[in-house]
Amino acid sequence: MKIVIATAVYYPQINGVAVFSHNLAVGLVKRGYEVIVICPSQTGKSYEENVDGVRTVYLKSVDAKVYPDQIHAIPEKKRFLGVKLPHLWYENGFRISVFPSQEIKAVLDGFQPDVVHVQVSDPIGLSVVSYARKHGIPVVTTEHNQPEVLTDPLRVPKLMKKPANYLLSTYFRNRQSKSDFVTMPTEQAIRGLLREKELGVPVVAVSNGVDLSHFKPGKANRMIYKKYGILPDRKTVLYVGRVDPEKKVGIVVEAFLKANVDSSQLVVVGDGVDRARLDNKFGKTDNIHFLGRVAGDDLYELYRVGDVFATASEIETQGIVLIEAAASGLPLIAVDKGAVSEVCIDEENGYLCEPGSVPEIAAAIKKILVDDKLRARFSKKSLEIAKKHDFETTLDKFTNIYKKVTSR
Repeated sequence: MKIVIATAVYYPQINGVAVFSHNLAVGLVKRGYEVIVICPSQTGKSYEENVDGVRTVYLKSVDAKVYPDQIHAIPEKKRFLGVKLPHLWYENGFRISVFPSQEIKAVLDGFQPDVVHVQVSDPIGLSVVSYARKHGIPVVTTEHNQPEVLTDPLRVPKLMKKPANYLLSTYFRNRQSKSDFVTMPTEQAIRGLLREKELGVPVVAVSNGVDLSHFKPGKANRMIYKKYGILPDRKTVLYVGRVDPEKKVGIVVEAFLKANVDSSQLVVVGDGVDRARLDNKFGKTDNIHFLGRVAGDDLYELYRVGDVFATASEIETQGIVLIEAAASGLPLIAVDKGAVSEVCIDEENGYLCEPGSVPEIAAAIKKILVDDKLRARFSKKSLEIAKKHDFETTLDKFTNIYKKVTSR
């Protein structure tokens, strides 16, 4: 079977869609499928690369400037008369392929795919669907977004946010109705955005999944503490992910400080628009560490540094980092919004808190860090929950979906 994966974000970018798309492509190739990934170039020019065994086609692109590319470090804000100016543009901005139809036609004419799998409603995704419809190729789409994922980072004014979210929801549903099969990472995400009767096509939940072989419970290698300047004998609250305003990492920092647990530390792994501000405000003590972007084996080890994983993000359609943390045996703290409650189950493997509530998150941090028995019970349950999200199971489900739509 020949499969096309179309996405607006891909390796070497790091976010949920990019990680999932990369894992899916690599997993399919390992199972013997022929796969092409189509995504925007990170240089502006079109080129092809073999990325971890996957033929990857990077299309011509332009720099949008309004959002960082998630690859390069975020620069410090510039000052004017001693006042820090907001980031209005980025030298290394998010890249978009604006008119990709002809490039896509040339690639797909030569490849002759059996099925296309679209991840994002960008010009690449729309052009791939248009090509597939003209040539009778079945279309599978995975909806990773909620409207807030777009309107929060763009800081849409409060008065306009509700109608903007409504219009985006309508657009997402309209796009999915053009597919032959639709997936989202959780049942909760489906209930929040997509309704099968409204779409008129099959809609199922398929977990983003993680490769469980990378994530194991237990203590991290002592060298990892030394490498990143982390204190080895302290109880550790861990956050992994983008450090952007919509992820609300500042709430986790404030909750950690309010919890005020003796001999504890907070480790934040990731980069983003908000990192410099938070680092300048909170990162001058020996108990708060902003490590920046980390990948590969070091990241797997850093999960083992944690005693509890905490996030205040309200925009998750599942949260790959929550699955990774659970697979590392960590209790979870999250907020009861988005679609995290199928991974973080309140009072079973952690706590779901009121969105934006620093006191609730602080209380949850304190309960888990000071109670060894509670922490051990939550850890055991996290490992059980993580087993349901093994990426091999995710691959099984998607290959069955591909076979189903092509057999029609």
